[in-house]
Amino acid sequence: MTEKQKKILTLLANGEFHSGTALAEALGVSRSAICKQLNGLSVLGLQHSAVSGKGYRLDKPLELLEHSKIVSVLSEQNKPLISALEIHDSLNSTNTYLVEHSQRNAPSGYVCFAEHQTAGKGRRGRQWVSPYGSNLYLSILWRFQQGGMAATAGLSLAIGVAVIRALQASGFNEVGLKWPNDIYYQGKKLGGILIEVSGEADGPCSAVIGLGLNLFLPEAEAQTITQAWTDLTKISGEKVLRRNALAGAVLNQMLIILNGYETLGLQGCLEEWRRYDCLKGQSATLFIGQQHIQGTVEGVDDNGLLLIKKQEGTVQAYASGEVSFNAMSS
Repeated sequence: MTEKQKKILTLLANGEFHSGTALAEALGVSRSAICKQLNGLSVLGLQHSAVSGKGYRLDKPLELLEHSKIVSVLSEQNKPLISALEIHDSLNSTNTYLVEHSQRNAPSGYVCFAEHQTAGKGRRGRQWVSPYGSNLYLSILWRFQQGGMAATAGLSLAIGVAVIRALQASGFNEVGLKWPNDIYYQGKKLGGILIEVSGEADGPCSAVIGLGLNLFLPEAEAQTITQAWTDLTKISGEKVLRRNALAGAVLNQMLIILNGYETLGLQGCLEEWRRYDCLKGQSATLFIGQQHIQGTVEGVDDNGLLLIKKQEGTVQAYASGEVSFNAMSS
């Protein structure tokens, strides 16, 4: 995004009409140049309307992320845990960005938000649809000093609990968790967690914890999604959500989980995760490579492994895989 496009976007973010003359004067360019800049915004999925005698406006108002508004939501105990908090107009992926920083010895508590991702990452190399200024895309770099990579076991489940806590505090109830790292609402995917771990088996290690959460997903942008999805706008029925407040609330809860994880591990929130489990009791198929395991989900064990009861009555625990149940697909 060019500086001129960012300035136009800031002016149009309120969703009100702005005349071409006023926009041209604000940017110090011609009116024809304004049209060209607006067409560039359309490429990012930011659709606008032009009405003779009124001017231009975005089809949907935007609340752009602001550092001060996000930090204002954080508890005083959590603010010192952040070594850096960056907000980018566009990145290939917030996770990729922080993995690269981790390799350059960036400190623990490095937080990155993006308004837009050109190559957002889901599990197993899938693309995460990431239109500009509509949703939350954030990643946190966290370093674990003890326990090696085993210290991060179950972390995706714990981060899921953090997201649910933030959503409930923001008035979104009945949101559930699908093992191992998805946020669901009434059978539709609302968000996903991606954790990338590197380091020593028995020594220090680092984790980049990424979250994509749908606040508003335009239908045109969502055409490539191959599973049932929803967003917070559909759930709440509101046209505009307080995006910075929610970003701060989610980050706050994630920091609470991360700060205590080396000591508490998954046990600190395991029972809470089980209350939000939307797989338990469902007939499901677990896909592990070319292997398909069918049965009934019995929840998770104390290590966060998925328990599946097979037709012959035996129950087995699984550490990884993709789960499909009912009309859902992973």
